[in-house]
Amino acid sequence: MVCVLAASTLCVVTALAGESKPAQASPADLLRQRQAVLREQLARSPLQPGLYLESVERSNALQGDAYALVEHSFATVRNAFQNPDSLCEALLLHLNIKYCRAGSKDGRPVVSVAVGKKTEQPLSDTYRVDFDHSVTTLDADYMRVNLHAKEGPVGTKDYRIALEMVALDVEHSFVHIQFAYTTGMAARLATNFYLVSGGRDKVGFTRTADTDDSRPQFVGGLRGIAERNTMRYFLAIDAYLSALSIPRQQRFAASTERWFAATERYPLQLHEIDRDAYLAMKRAEYRRQNL
Repeated sequence: MVCVLAASTLCVVTALAGESKPAQASPADLLRQRQAVLREQLARSPLQPGLYLESVERSNALQGDAYALVEHSFATVRNAFQNPDSLCEALLLHLNIKYCRAGSKDGRPVVSVAVGKKTEQPLSDTYRVDFDHSVTTLDADYMRVNLHAKEGPVGTKDYRIALEMVALDVEHSFVHIQFAYTTGMAARLATNFYLVSGGRDKVGFTRTADTDDSRPQFVGGLRGIAERNTMRYFLAIDAYLSALSIPRQQRFAASTERWFAATERYPLQLHEIDRDAYLAMKRAEYRRQNL
C-alpha cells in the first residue's frame, strides 16, 4: 500500500482494518493450555496424582476449582452427562444434595435441586434451587455442562456448578469442575455463624504453612467451604463414572460406596458421618427421587 504523508493516519487505520484478527483459542485449547500450566502441580499433587484444587475468595464471591486427569474416555463422560438425569444421579452422591430432578421451567431446561443438611431430612426442610441447565459440545473433544441459578440456598446468589472436559487420548480426559456463588447479607450472617460454631474446626485442602512438627496447616473459613464442596462434587462425578460398567439396577448403590470410600481418604476435611448412616440416607433419597 502506498500513502502520501497527508493521509498517513487514514492509511494506518485502513491497513489495520485490512489485517486479519488473530484466531481466538477454542475452549478445548484453553482447557488443554490450563492442563499444561498445571502439569507439575498435577504430577506432584498431595491429594492424589493428577488432581489439583484451588480456591479464591473475593469481597462477596467464593469459587473453588478442581482440575483432574481422569481414566475415562471423553466419549464416556460426554455420553453420561449430556443426559441431565445422569447428572442428577451424580450430584445426589454429595452429602448436602437431598433431591435432584431434571425438567423445564418457562420453556427452558432446568435441574431442580434440594440442598440440606448432612443428615436425613424431609424435603420441606431443605432449600430448593432451580438451576438453568445447558450443555455445550464443540467438535468431538470438548464439552461443558453449566448449572446456574440467580438465587441459591441461604441467601446466596449467582450459584454455579460447572463441569468442563476435553479429550486427551482414547482412554483419558482432562476435567474441570467449578463451584461458585456470591453472598448477600443473609448468606454472610449464616456463614459467619457456621464458622464460629459447627464449622470452626473445618479446613480445606490448600496448605498455608507447616508447623515445627511438620504437620501441615490448611486454609479455613470461606475458602475451606469452597474447597470441601468442590472436592465433594469432583468425587461424585468420578464415582458415578467409575460405576458405569455396573448393571443399571446396582449402579447407584455402587456409586455411593465409591464416593464414601473416596471421601474417607481425606478424613480431616470430608468425614462427617459413618458409612452405614451415609449409605442408608442415600438409599432413602434415591427412592424418594425416583418415586
